[in-house]
Amino acid sequence: MALATLPEFRNEPYADFSQPAVRQAAAGALRQVRSEFGREYLLRIGGEWIATGDPLVSVNPSNPREAVGIHHRATPELANHAVEAAHAYFPQWSRTPAAERVRLLLEAARILRARKMEFDAWLVLEAGKSWPEAEADVSEGIDFCEYYAREMLRLAGPQRVHQLPGEHDEMIYIPLGVGVVIPPWNFPAAILIGMAVASLVAGNTAIVKPSSETPTIAAKFAEVLLEAGFPEGCFTLLTGSGSTVGDVLVEHPKTRFISFTGSRDVGLRINELAARHRPGQIWIKRVIAEMGGKDAIVVDADADLDKAVDGVLASAFGYQGQKCSACSRAIVDAQVYDPFLEKLAAKTKNIKVGASEDFGNYMGPVISETARKTILGYIETGKREGRLIAGGEAAGGEAPPSGGGYFIPPTIVADVEPCARIFQEEIFGPVLAVTKARDFEHALGLANDSQYGLTGAVFSNDADHLRQAQERFHVGNLYFNRKCTGAMVGAHPFGGFNMSGTDSKAGGPDYLLLFLQAKSVAAKVG
Repeated sequence: MALATLPEFRNEPYADFSQPAVRQAAAGALRQVRSEFGREYLLRIGGEWIATGDPLVSVNPSNPREAVGIHHRATPELANHAVEAAHAYFPQWSRTPAAERVRLLLEAARILRARKMEFDAWLVLEAGKSWPEAEADVSEGIDFCEYYAREMLRLAGPQRVHQLPGEHDEMIYIPLGVGVVIPPWNFPAAILIGMAVASLVAGNTAIVKPSSETPTIAAKFAEVLLEAGFPEGCFTLLTGSGSTVGDVLVEHPKTRFISFTGSRDVGLRINELAARHRPGQIWIKRVIAEMGGKDAIVVDADADLDKAVDGVLASAFGYQGQKCSACSRAIVDAQVYDPFLEKLAAKTKNIKVGASEDFGNYMGPVISETARKTILGYIETGKREGRLIAGGEAAGGEAPPSGGGYFIPPTIVADVEPCARIFQEEIFGPVLAVTKARDFEHALGLANDSQYGLTGAVFSNDADHLRQAQERFHVGNLYFNRKCTGAMVGAHPFGGFNMSGTDSKAGGPDYLLLFLQAKSVAAKVG
């Protein structure tokens, strides 16, 4: 298909795991992926395969005794080498016609689509995602490829500007240079793919440093890029700890930009390091950062409580609450507070927790034992700050359940005051704080009482209240009468305000501009 005749963008459809044929395909993918457990993955820089002898072992969080993949930790010297190699290849890749880069990206999307069930299985086993959550993750990665391919075609040619008499005037977009891409573990396909392909299709060379929790999924995507025909010189996959190689990549004078998704503290550190000028550096580095949230759902007095409960539960406990968009605060009008809590507690008790590969489990494990201990600590804090109405029974530092999986039940703490830690701090786990509001005005004030500003939702049938929320609920992604998770590429450009990041909007028409710079060209005529 000619690029000029690409069909209009459409989001990738999801597989229905209630269908026997889909479950059979998923079971086959599980067997295939498990047959590769324990495989060794070498570093590859500039086409050179490198083993450091310092292993990084990723495990199945549902059963940590299973080693998913064995990777090699890069050294600071190799991190420097990666930047130099990417910088050396940049002139060649940046001069590759945009149409060719787009063609390669569309081919990567095709390969991902063909291997989607396999990638689902990798996410189930390495990231602890349920099958529907894994399917949404991989589908979003495909969407990013398709959407950014079309966006690059739109931006590739001269941009229309005002024409002065006697001149031909235009503006063109050109690549930036070497980009460092640092994705998180919680969306190890979608966010990694989105940030990496945005860098590459814009004509930049990219060094991808995946999370140490989910490096195997990153290695599998590197296979997709190579199969699609991306030159080895245009990207590098560099595994290793942030403290060992991350700072080196950020500080290198030939690094042009950093694209990061992760915690607030790490994002702030990257921003600080990138702002310092280094000897030999000839530009101001660009930082594109998405740094988390403390997201609230407001339940108004006239809301449909059953729909509100379902929206809060899906937002709070989907993927164990390990989403920057997850609802961790429910702010409920006093008139419906008690019946809302009653319905919420009853439905929470029906949520099944267990190994992610089991289709019957809605919630799987949290990502690691370190995360589990941190979340359990917040649960203990929550017991002192409010009234426990669901979950919490695994708290207290007890050993994980049989099999060693990092499981925590969905936990709800009611009667939480705005000054409480569990109201203010990002927990990144299945813990929901519920707070009573006097009225809608008070509820909006409580919702905005946060250093973050990523997502939020309002359940209400009052048109005036919804209008007020649209004007005053200060978040980058606001939803009415639906959950606050599940942003769709193209429809819901994603990114927040304040400490939630640098206001980038992934999956939107402005995003690729963050990976490009504008050049004005004026020619005298006549």
